[in-house]
Amino acid sequence: MAEVSERDFEAQVLERSRELPVVVDFWAEWCGPCRTLGPALEAAVAKRAGQVELAKVDVDSNQNLASAFGIRGIPAVKAFRDGAVVAEFTGAIPPARIEEFLDQLVPSDADRLAAAGDESSLRAALEADPHHPDAARALGRILVGRGEHDEARELLEPLEGDFLADGLLARLELEAAANGDAPGTGLDAALEAWDSGDAASALEGLQAELEASDDPEHRDLLRRVMVAIFTELGPEDPLSRSHRRRLAAALS
Repeated sequence: MAEVSERDFEAQVLERSRELPVVVDFWAEWCGPCRTLGPALEAAVAKRAGQVELAKVDVDSNQNLASAFGIRGIPAVKAFRDGAVVAEFTGAIPPARIEEFLDQLVPSDADRLAAAGDESSLRAALEADPHHPDAARALGRILVGRGEHDEARELLEPLEGDFLADGLLARLELEAAANGDAPGTGLDAALEAWDSGDAASALEGLQAELEASDDPEHRDLLRRVMVAIFTELGPEDPLSRSHRRRLAAALS
């Protein structure tokens, strides 16, 4: 825990937060709730040593900082990551809520395992947290590509509203409709391209398949698979933006 002033706030908080989260406790000596929150916050941060740091700012001695961050009541706690505020609360909250606040800043064991991305790590993440959406989605993606449809469906169906999971489930329906045979040269090649990381070929093949079909249900399944690929690419990806426009035109 460090006492931070206007002189060293940029280095101790903003720059340091580019390496790990920094939680700043805006407080004052005369503030009763501050004296309640402070020790609880310090204890919770200490349990996460090396994962998050705590800085304390005396608002009486650092009024410019208090003004810059819009402090209207204390204690006020703001968490910084990459130089910006990412979470905050005001008032002396109970220890359980402090733990929840810090949990959103510090990756859990399941988060770290899911980030590894390999199958064994993803399975370990789901053992640690059976409802971890990132791990379920990523493992489902692996299983779909390998043809292990039953286990994939079990992982993906609970992820309602998840575009990637929905697209993978649509792919399972497309493959089931082929009665276990190759679903067709164009579609088969598009799905293989998706599995190999060639999003451009995958989207091109899916677009051609959609434009050649007059079956509304089949077209909707293809649309869902394309949306899953858009989700993986991100909304600002040029390939995603181009094919979104083409898809919209084909569906209009």
